[in-house]
Amino acid sequence: MPLQPTYPLYLANEARQPNTDLAVTDKFTGEVATRVALADATTIEAGIAAATAAAEPMAQMAAYERQAVLQHCVDRFRERAEELAYALCVEAGKPIKDSRGEVGRLIDTFRIAAEESVRMTGEVQPLDISPRARGYQGIWKRVPIGPCSFISPFNFPLNLAAHKVAPAIAVGCPFVMKPASRTPLGAIIMGEVLAETDLPKGAFSILPASRDGADLFTTDDRLKLLSFTGSPDVGWDLKARAGKKKVVLELGGNAAVIIDADADLDDAVDRTVFGAFYQSGQSCIGVQRILVHDKVYDAFRDKLVAKTKTLIAGNPHDEATFVGPMIDVKEATRLDNWIQEATSKGATLLCGGKRDGAMLEATLLENVARDTKLNIEEAFGPVAFLIRFSDWDEAVHIVNDSKFGLQAGVFTRDIFKVLDAWDRLDVGGVVVNDVPSYRVDNMPYGGVKDSGLGREGVRFAMEDMTEIRNLVIRRRAP
Repeated sequence: MPLQPTYPLYLANEARQPNTDLAVTDKFTGEVATRVALADATTIEAGIAAATAAAEPMAQMAAYERQAVLQHCVDRFRERAEELAYALCVEAGKPIKDSRGEVGRLIDTFRIAAEESVRMTGEVQPLDISPRARGYQGIWKRVPIGPCSFISPFNFPLNLAAHKVAPAIAVGCPFVMKPASRTPLGAIIMGEVLAETDLPKGAFSILPASRDGADLFTTDDRLKLLSFTGSPDVGWDLKARAGKKKVVLELGGNAAVIIDADADLDDAVDRTVFGAFYQSGQSCIGVQRILVHDKVYDAFRDKLVAKTKTLIAGNPHDEATFVGPMIDVKEATRLDNWIQEATSKGATLLCGGKRDGAMLEATLLENVARDTKLNIEEAFGPVAFLIRFSDWDEAVHIVNDSKFGLQAGVFTRDIFKVLDAWDRLDVGGVVVNDVPSYRVDNMPYGGVKDSGLGREGVRFAMEDMTEIRNLVIRRRAP
């Protein structure tokens, strides 16, 4: 199904087409696929003003009304699933099977939010903990924090936008959103569906904008929360300029997986290949460092290389394609240079390593030096490397020897090592007998260190988008 020739932005719930300045390219062919309206500073200011005016009407919506909006989105996304998947395949270069998978997760995220929207509970709290508080009763509830600012990334342009939008609607927060300039279509279609609902005027604005033109998303004091998903350098800079507002950051990683001596190697190989090369490795929890116990290292390496060589790369519209293009030639060239740096410092190239434009082969290395960018930084592409270890404590140390800490995977049958990993790995989540790339959309998700601040997952994002309001009642003695 073809894309529309142009797409609008959404300002205060309404489609506007002030220009067609943003060209969206087909990431496989490099050709312009469609054009999207680009918001200027005046439009962004108008969106923030509209969200501010909508704060009270949004907060006054009944739970069933918020749920109805979210359920409408679920129904319409199901009806438009193939359209959404096709647009995602074009704008992100994501293989069509993976694109359909992300549409499924988009639907899941809105469905979870619809369920949680009627579960905004509080607590009755006894206050008579000492004689002076006798006769006092406490009750607290959660209330919407107010207008929110969302900045979403290119790699999961549907579901990571959904993880901001759906919780905001669930709690009653108006918002302005800046989708990634390279992949704005999913968010625009989301806006088209939201515009069909009875949300109060100004409840949402979806405003593609240049990075330079988007400063108001961060600095405007009328916005009470900034939720950003993207690169660490940008995220921490935004936090420094965000002023008094609450900030939630979902940033990068160079995720590690531990393959212990007792692991099911065939299963671990299958999952590691998925974790490293799914959507061309462009995931902040993509497998980058593969730690393998010395007793099984050679066998695991050989199986992993053989499996990786079977992956089909090419046109993302082909049902058989597993590895599509990276988001652009610049990113593919950067990672190609990192591979060359690693091999120049003694790393062994096990497979892959060739680049053609934005296409980079699924690449595995071993003996990567600790001082290389491939070990220190986030690859964010189809490259991973193996590390040999012989001692469990050594493996834990290697995983933690990173400025990032998003998620880690552990393949082991030893429950004591599972619990030890949960205690000692300095990450936001530990995934056992699977790769760190695994995520379910209702679980708490986020990182420590340079990987971010706060947690997503619908219920946990809802907590960030609300504040506790306390009530104290004094009952006079009869």
